[in-house]
Amino acid sequence: MHPMLNTAVKAARKAGNIINRASLDVERLQIAQKGKRDFVTDVDHACEEAIIDILHTAYPQHAFLAEESGKVHHPEDGSVPDFEWVVDPLDGTSNFIHGMPIYAVSIALRHRGQLTHAVVYDPNRNELFTASRGGGAFLNDRRVRVSGQRRLGDALLGARWPGSADPDGGSTRQLRQLSLDSAGVRRTGSSVLDMVYVAAGRLDGFCGANLKEWDLAAAALIVQEAGGLVTDFTGEQQWMSSGEVIAATPKIFPQLLSYFTE
Repeated sequence: MHPMLNTAVKAARKAGNIINRASLDVERLQIAQKGKRDFVTDVDHACEEAIIDILHTAYPQHAFLAEESGKVHHPEDGSVPDFEWVVDPLDGTSNFIHGMPIYAVSIALRHRGQLTHAVVYDPNRNELFTASRGGGAFLNDRRVRVSGQRRLGDALLGARWPGSADPDGGSTRQLRQLSLDSAGVRRTGSSVLDMVYVAAGRLDGFCGANLKEWDLAAAALIVQEAGGLVTDFTGEQQWMSSGEVIAATPKIFPQLLSYFTE
């Protein structure tokens, strides 16, 4: 395992320990609301601080883009940093505060804008998903590949419906139709886990909108290294900036894409 990836794993496991301890007494959490259906807890902040502390200690010249802190240690001239860690300390906060054990820690590293290493850690199942560019994707040291599913009608999908979208138009309409045309659609509340489940073959595809960079970075690289395809709703590589993403097996991908490009 690459030293940078190994350090990211250490940081993810540290955050996972914080989450597991806090989950034993959720009622005592300090919860704030950032927006409609968008919550943050003191656990989110504690995990993010722990992750940044471990990574910054190991790599003091690296920058960070984190969900709660925003840009940290970025060049003062506004230029793109050579190395930037993209961190979501607790993806699935709403699940967490309701006692639903479906959430994860997500950490990715970009080198000059290109994703190079990724970690997604599910502290409930002690499942560690990792990938390095060109090195494949792994679940707890076992290599994983996307499923061999070929037909959309037999495919199990994950989706992230944008809560603020027009219910009669936009991506919501397509996603609703997909739920009728596939074997089923699962909305777990953690887009990070949905995407790595595509990498592991548990889901055959995922469609999501209104996502942020920290929701996508690590999981997208893991899907790609597992043999999956990742694009935006137009089939282009602007998913990181648009927040719209399709991640799927090679055979299911064009069938999903057709719902958004027709």
